[in-house]
Amino acid sequence: MKRTLEFTPGGFYHIYNRGANRNSIFRDEENYFYVLGKMKEYARKYEISILAYCLLPNHYHFLVRQDSEHPARLLPQFIYNAYTKAFNKRFERSGTLFEGPFRALQVHTEPYLLNLCRYIHANPVLHGIVDDPGMWQFSNYLEWVGQRKGTLVDRTFVTAYFETDSAYERFVLEYLRERELPQPLAEYLQDLDV
Repeated sequence: MKRTLEFTPGGFYHIYNRGANRNSIFRDEENYFYVLGKMKEYARKYEISILAYCLLPNHYHFLVRQDSEHPARLLPQFIYNAYTKAFNKRFERSGTLFEGPFRALQVHTEPYLLNLCRYIHANPVLHGIVDDPGMWQFSNYLEWVGQRKGTLVDRTFVTAYFETDSAYERFVLEYLRERELPQPLAEYLQDLDV
């Protein structure tokens, strides 16, 4: 029997999904900006802190902290319900956009949390979309390394773990060079299949 994930105040959650049949869920920049706008709206409304995110052509990753009684699952539900309707209308299509409901995992340890951040930010490079994570504008990596002043980031969280922007940049680039993560996280990410 599959256990239902409990969303609790103060909990950290990795939330992700991909397009049905691995198809694109974003066809142009306007699609990405629509989702980013919805992320801002619903994160503020439901008191959910965005720690790390990356929107990719056929999937997405969010790492969030639930800051109130409002369950973090509301974020992807409301964002992608609105987005699917708008996407289908704009591209004159019908049916599901995603392969199923979003998936989520609660993150319990600090090393897991920090390594998951760098994995999420490295995703555009890992999937061969860009050569450097700073070249992908649809993640909050640029906020983490101090190159953009976006609002979809918890700077207090970032500075609690990394004294300088360049310290985090080195942390991500080290992973991209070595492609090694702590074993439990590496196994979990291998099972994601996104």
